[in-house]
Amino acid sequence: MSTGFFKVPKAKNEIVKSYEPNSSERKEVLKTYNEMINTFTEVPLYINGSDVKTKEKKSINPPHDHGKIVGEYYLAQPSDIDLAIDSALKAKKSWEAMSWENRSAIFLKAAELIAGPYRSKINAATMISQSKTVHQAEIDSACELIDFLRFNVEYVTQIYSNQPASDSDAWNRVEYRPLEGFVYAVTPFNFTAIAGNLPTCMAMLGNVVIWKPSSTQIFSAKVIIDVLKEAGLPDGVINAVYGNASMITEKVLERKEFSGLHFTGSTSVFNSFWKTIGENISNYNTYPKIVGETGGKDFIVAHKSANPKQVSTAITRGAFEFQGQKCSAASRGYISQSIWSDVKKYLTNDLESIKMGPPDNTENFVTAVIDEKSFDKIVNYIENAKSSSDVEIIAGGNYDKSKGYFIEPTVILAKDPNYITMREEIFGPVMTIFVFEDSKFDETLKLVDNTSEYALTGAILATDRNIIQHATNCLRNSAGNFYINDKPTGAVVGKQPFGGARGSGTNDKAGSMLNLLRWVSPRLIKETFVTPTDYRYPFLKS
Repeated sequence: MSTGFFKVPKAKNEIVKSYEPNSSERKEVLKTYNEMINTFTEVPLYINGSDVKTKEKKSINPPHDHGKIVGEYYLAQPSDIDLAIDSALKAKKSWEAMSWENRSAIFLKAAELIAGPYRSKINAATMISQSKTVHQAEIDSACELIDFLRFNVEYVTQIYSNQPASDSDAWNRVEYRPLEGFVYAVTPFNFTAIAGNLPTCMAMLGNVVIWKPSSTQIFSAKVIIDVLKEAGLPDGVINAVYGNASMITEKVLERKEFSGLHFTGSTSVFNSFWKTIGENISNYNTYPKIVGETGGKDFIVAHKSANPKQVSTAITRGAFEFQGQKCSAASRGYISQSIWSDVKKYLTNDLESIKMGPPDNTENFVTAVIDEKSFDKIVNYIENAKSSSDVEIIAGGNYDKSKGYFIEPTVILAKDPNYITMREEIFGPVMTIFVFEDSKFDETLKLVDNTSEYALTGAILATDRNIIQHATNCLRNSAGNFYINDKPTGAVVGKQPFGGARGSGTNDKAGSMLNLLRWVSPRLIKETFVTPTDYRYPFLKS
């Protein structure tokens, strides 16, 4: 039982390590990488605090060396999903009854374990299984996940302390209860931090979770499980299951105790979830909460007053870091004609200097895309562009999957602003640029707003302040995260809460209190000090 109001450590963003040559962190992560890639790792299901092995398994292969097997994971059967749900529901009573400071202590400890003894392991696992460079792994699986854990604990305390006014007649108070039943977290391959955040942010508010990581992120997901176990998370609070996504989701969504979905992934899959939940709505004990962060077709707009070198850098970093496999990655650009020749020169020079290869060579800026299905999809867009008279490939366009799924950073110049690669999410290292006449800036802003179904991130580059204000206003519904004179990626927890609307999701802003409020069911308690004994009000007197 709590006997005080407790202050948690003030949340601070984890400092990103440099990994410069001869630095201790660089030596340590490469040593860990070599150990892990040459060690066979089994990843069982994690249900009720125990490892569960089934009859079916699949191999884990690094995208940059797909012939190598670094481990295998076990596939859940329908009975395993029932077991996971029943285990979560069994754990719920004691978990939600645990005092908030004891729940919070688990996740604060997890943050410090990642910041310390697990840092090189979780970074190396992300480099191996998701082909991230050491810098991309550091800002994701280490720093962002640490930030999520620290800041979310602080947000929990702020939520609990938000109480209504009281007076001498009555004491009013709000309990922020967890949702009834259990919740479902579905996480993507591209960010280990998202994989860690979605289940933990719900759990720290007293919810119990069924967690289905992406099949191509399971290798690093195991490190998250190891951290949570060491941090003292009770059995059954978070249960990790892998395997047939349709079967797992069907089993989860058919249960009457289902009460919430926290999702990051494709728009089409999220839409299918929403449809199924709607069809099942009369079966549930309560209306489920639905939170999703989905696709993006993120833009860069460069006005004639923009600095061309800044524009080219924003494109190179925004479009090609992590091979463009970020929901926030720049994939369409609108460049003013008068600066295009300089932007093109700087951009092509940058791309010619980029090195591509496996992530254990820290000189590589670009590594492999996640798997063969993704590789083939991206290549199809590139090949169609090569045969189209509406576009021209001005950089890249080559690819090779003989050893790893490598695709060169590719820039397409479009004559038609509605060409397919200006509209559809590709999720790869492909950037399409439309050059507009200087006099048609307003017309171009309308194009930006109307071309895509998505509204996740976008950027305006300009030095003219009137233009910046004008573009910000015109594009107010075009992006949930809008950047001025910067690339449209790199949101930091506690500084730039992340999420978009339209086809990009429910805009519930991961990395903020707004998201956590979705995972509570408040109860208002009014306690009257002097209880009336006569029903008659003064107005009834004759």
